[in-house]
Amino acid sequence: MVADAIIPFEKDPRRTLHGPTDELRLEMNGVAREAGLMSPHVAEKWGGLGLNHQERAVVFEEAGYSMLGPVAMNLAAPDEGNMHLLAEVATPEQQEHFLRPLASGQKRSCFCMTEPAPGAGADPSSMKTTAVRDGDDFVINGHKWLITGADGAGFAIVMAQTREGDQDVGATMFLVDLPTEGFRIHRLIDSMDSSFTGGHAEVHLDNLRIPAGNVLGEIGAGFRYAQVRLVPARLTHCMRWLGAARRAHDIAVSYAGSRIAFGQSIVHHEGIGFMLADNEIDLHTTRLGIQHATWLLDQGQRGNKESSMIKVHASEAIYRIADRCVQVLGGLGLTADTEVERIFKDVRAFRVYDGPSEVHRWSIARRLAPRSNPSSP
Repeated sequence: MVADAIIPFEKDPRRTLHGPTDELRLEMNGVAREAGLMSPHVAEKWGGLGLNHQERAVVFEEAGYSMLGPVAMNLAAPDEGNMHLLAEVATPEQQEHFLRPLASGQKRSCFCMTEPAPGAGADPSSMKTTAVRDGDDFVINGHKWLITGADGAGFAIVMAQTREGDQDVGATMFLVDLPTEGFRIHRLIDSMDSSFTGGHAEVHLDNLRIPAGNVLGEIGAGFRYAQVRLVPARLTHCMRWLGAARRAHDIAVSYAGSRIAFGQSIVHHEGIGFMLADNEIDLHTTRLGIQHATWLLDQGQRGNKESSMIKVHASEAIYRIADRCVQVLGGLGLTADTEVERIFKDVRAFRVYDGPSEVHRWSIARRLAPRSNPSSP
């Protein structure tokens, strides 16, 4: 479905520098819906196929073969992660109001946690956005940025440090119907990547009043719920970008087989052939790492360390693949005449979002520290 029906949309002018427009998204959603592939990750009662994590790895990689594929099949970030979170944490009433239209593609969503310095970035505990109880409501004030999909979203999940009376009770997640007074998009941020409908926005929250009934889960449990969302979401990012890397590799292999230089196709030159061989290695090891991590989740394990490890490996391996493909294509790789140029720019961001590689390495190393014994020979 992706190769035959979605790749032709890649030259559509509605594919903008801030992502495919909602008009284009809805048209592609119709194609996926006809094929029975709309939101395949959600439970059947929400219109999906109820795929487990290992099954998602196969489908999400295939969707990612075009960067429009995840949007078409309604399994792109941040909506896919928000669907998972709502399915796990939201009340039945909240699921009907927020999850059902999200799973059907009727609405999009955003997840508002990241803030500009000195607020929450890789360290969410430094969050500056506040939510203060006022009767039956909470009043939220803060500044969020790099909020993917905010422009045109039908609702937001907002994280804020929460205060009730004289007590700080920790971070809480709030469900916010959009548009609404107090939630203002200050600007769309120009960025290297361009695959997400709604782009990346800077958002100001000014006396945003939210009823207590719109708290997602328990008050003060926001950081715990963030892990519920982020651990599998790291893996689904890996799955989708693996598909994009495979697409870039296929383009490079095809070009290397037909481009003649110094009397033979360039794939026969070791400088080119070895790069493509390294791509094969990186594709294979990344896929195996994803399969292992998803298997752990399907066994009921948390998989925090494993999701961190594969997120680092996948983001860096996929970038290496895209970089080599640009090099194999030579001048052609620097142009938009193939999809490789866009893939290269988009996958570079993967090493930053959902935790930069350095933070994941630090987290993995911290787990080793208690077992270290400096006095051992």
